[in-house]
Amino acid sequence: QVHLTESGGGLVQAGGSLRLSCATSVRTFSRYAMGWFRQAPGKEREFVAAISGTGGSTYYKDSVKARFTIFGDNAKNTVYLHMNSLKPEDTAVYYCAAGPTTAQAMGAGFGADYWGRGTLVTVSS
Repeated sequence: QVHLTESGGGLVQAGGSLRLSCATSVRTFSRYAMGWFRQAPGKEREFVAAISGTGGSTYYKDSVKARFTIFGDNAKNTVYLHMNSLKPEDTAVYYCAAGPTTAQAMGAGFGADYWGRGTLVTVSS
């Protein structure tokens, strides 16, 4: 079973930055895409960013493309989401996901078979 644990959430002011971490038990890195989703209060969970198992391909939600960066460290079994220029509308619980798929497929809602419990990001005005 794949286990995912998010960390790094917190309270920041608009314009600030945060780096989220997802520690994973995934060992076959080339076969698993990793991604981040988020869910704001009263809204559906939405895709944010994903990276291929090899790290050679990334895919982002349009509204975060210029501000967020997803990257991984295979040696540490960890994937990160660095978030710059945070806005109040970025406030949400952020979830890490993994699956034997591609970054693009995960962005389309396919192949995210494993999920973490989430970490809360709150951006104040």
